[in-house]
Amino acid sequence: MTPTTYCTADVDGFKVFYREAGRAGAPKLLLLHGFPSAGHMFRDLIPLLADKFHIVAPDLPGFGQSDMPPRETFRYTFDNIARVIERFTEVIGFDRFATYVFDYGAPTGFRLALSHPERIAAIISQNGNAYEEGLSDDWGPIRTYWQDPSPTNREALRAMQTPEATRWQYTHGVPDTALVSPDGQNLDNFYLARPGSDEVQLDLIGDYKSNVALYPAFQAYFREHKPPLLAIWGKNDPFFIPPGAEAYKRDNPNAVVKFLDTGHFALETHATEIADAIRAFLA
Repeated sequence: MTPTTYCTADVDGFKVFYREAGRAGAPKLLLLHGFPSAGHMFRDLIPLLADKFHIVAPDLPGFGQSDMPPRETFRYTFDNIARVIERFTEVIGFDRFATYVFDYGAPTGFRLALSHPERIAAIISQNGNAYEEGLSDDWGPIRTYWQDPSPTNREALRAMQTPEATRWQYTHGVPDTALVSPDGQNLDNFYLARPGSDEVQLDLIGDYKSNVALYPAFQAYFREHKPPLLAIWGKNDPFFIPPGAEAYKRDNPNAVVKFLDTGHFALETHATEIADAIRAFLA
């Protein structure tokens, strides 16, 4: 088995922590995590693919073991997160790669694609949305905050960062919750409880509207460049619903769509199936 190493990169003074596995020279695969997690969400997937791919899974700025500078010195926006990750790929020599995008990782990875389409060899979108029809009604309180970023509306979103909310994200829509390890969610809760993390996450929830505003640009990229694209979806996701996966085929007729009977964090229950689908897709 190819070992996973745990590394840090100096990205122009910003420390980015990342997991790495596979041999240099193998096809490159960049794994981008979502909220409220970090690169540890790929702990089961990486060993299943490391024999065929050179894999890197960074923690996004403000997440996991990567730097979380004060909000006064770093604006927590998706544009800024994408800039750090884009520069990170340059620092580690990822010049052309496939990318697995999930949740927050999707608008991060899609910004990389807009900036340098020549670097994107393929996209695996696991519950990584780029379409209005992919947003469920559960986005109501968040949309309210976008429209009126008052202290009251911001305060209402703190409930998304409680241990109970994390547990719900991991288990909602999972037919057998006994298959969901507590390890990932407990580590997420540890990171969420760090001083200042709550405000960082509220800033990003507020800035998510910038991703929705970019959906037409992402869709134009899919139409123009038609990257090989696999949309593999936990069909019971309470946030990103199946029409968002099907919509990829509208702009990229060659997109492959596969649904799994699970929820948002599909890797918790279907890592083997997802690995097999990636192998077949990127073969």
